Amino acid sequence: MGFSDKVRHIYQKELESVEQQGIFKVERFIHSAQDAEIEVEFPTGSNLKKVINMCANNYLGLSSHPDVVKAAHEGLDTRGYGMSSVRFICGTQDIHKKLEQKVTEFLGTEDTILFPSCMDANAGVFEAILTKDDVMISDRLVHASIIDGIRLCSAMHDTFKHSNMKHLEKKLQLHSDKRLKVVITDGVFSMDGDTAKLDEMVDLCEKYDAMLFVDDSHASGFIGKTGRGTHEKYGVLGKIDIITTTFGKALGGASGGCVSGRKELVEMCRQKARPYLFSNTIAPVVVSGVLKVLEILSKSTERRDKLEANTEYWRKGLTDAGFVLQAGDTPIVPVMLFNAKLAQDFSRDLYDEGIYAIGFFFPVVPNGKARIRTQISAGHEKHHLDKALAAFIKIGKKYDILGKSKKEIIEQYGL
Repeated sequence: MGFSDKVRHIYQKELESVEQQGIFKVERFIHSAQDAEIEVEFPTGSNLKKVINMCANNYLGLSSHPDVVKAAHEGLDTRGYGMSSVRFICGTQDIHKKLEQKVTEFLGTEDTILFPSCMDANAGVFEAILTKDDVMISDRLVHASIIDGIRLCSAMHDTFKHSNMKHLEKKLQLHSDKRLKVVITDGVFSMDGDTAKLDEMVDLCEKYDAMLFVDDSHASGFIGKTGRGTHEKYGVLGKIDIITTTFGKALGGASGGCVSGRKELVEMCRQKARPYLFSNTIAPVVVSGVLKVLEILSKSTERRDKLEANTEYWRKGLTDAGFVLQAGDTPIVPVMLFNAKLAQDFSRDLYDEGIYAIGFFFPVVPNGKARIRTQISAGHEKHHLDKALAAFIKIGKKYDILGKSKKEIIEQYGL
C-alpha cells in the first residue's frame, strides 16, 4: 500500500513538530446545547464541567432558542432531513427560495444565492465573476476562507495595508488598466473585532470604478441600528456590490451561507460557482431555523440591543481591571497576552475557574500577538459576565499582568 511505514513516519514527525511548537489543537467536547452555560468534557475522559461560554459565535443567543428549535422540527417534519442533491438538479425546495428572498430583504440587496457555508461562498464567488484580465485587491487581514477563494481565481491579486485607505487608493490607481477591479474586505475582522471603513471604501470604489466585496459573517444580525450589518453601521446600505455571510453565527448558529448583492453577480454564481453547483443543498431543517431567526429579528432589536449593552459592560470591566485590549466596539473583545504559552496557561486556568475561553496564537494570529479572544452574547446575563470578569482578574493577578503595558508584558514573558 502507498501508506508505508516511511510515509507514516513523515507524518508522525510533522505532528510532533506541531506539538513541540505548542500549537497542537486539542478538541473539547460539549455535552449540551450551545448556550451561555455549557457542559464540557476536557480533557477526554474527564468528568463533565459546567462552564460559562465566552468564545462562541452565538452572538444573539439564538442557537438553542425554543422558537428556532421548534421551527427546525417543523422543517424536518414537512420537508425532510436532507435534499440528496444539488440545487440545479432536484435540490431546490420552496423554502430555499423563500430564504433567499428574506435574506435579500434583510440585507437590502438585489438578490441572494445560498451556499452550504460562507466558506463555500467565499471559495466560489471570485472564480465565478472574474477572469485573468481582472484584479482583486484585498485587506491584508481578510479571513482565511477569502484567501482560499482568491487562490482559486485566475484574476491578479494584490493587497493593501489593514484599513489603510491611502494605501488602498494607491493600489486602485496602480491597477486602473484592469478590466474589472474588486476591493475585498471583512466587515468585522474576526481576530481583532474592528470594522472596515466601508463609507470611505465605497467612495474610493465609486471614484475608481471598482466593485466592493464584504464578508459580513461577524456582523449580520447585530451590527448596525437594526442589525443589518456593517453596511448599515456605516450608512452604505444598497452600495455594497457583493456581501457574503453565514447562518452559522448570529443567524441561528447552525450552518449555511450566502452571496448577496447585485443580481448579475448573484446569477453568475448560480451559473458558475463550483461549491454551489457541486455541493448538496442546505438541509431543510437549517433553512427553516434561519427563516425563524429572521422573523424574530424583524420584530424587535431587543437581542441586538442587549448584546451591545453586554459588550460595553464587558469591555469596561476588563479595561478598568487593567487588561490590554484590542480597540473596537463589536462583541469580539480580544484580551492581549502576546506570549503563546501565557495564552495557553491563562485559558487553562480560566477553565479551572469555570470560564470557557480559548487562547489564540501563531499561526492563527501573527507571532507575538497571542490573546484570549472573548466573544459576548445576548445570551449572557450580568451574573455570567461578573463571574467571568472575576475569574479574569484573579488569573491576571496570578500572572502579574494587570495594569501593565504591552511592552511590560513582553519584557516579562517574551514573545
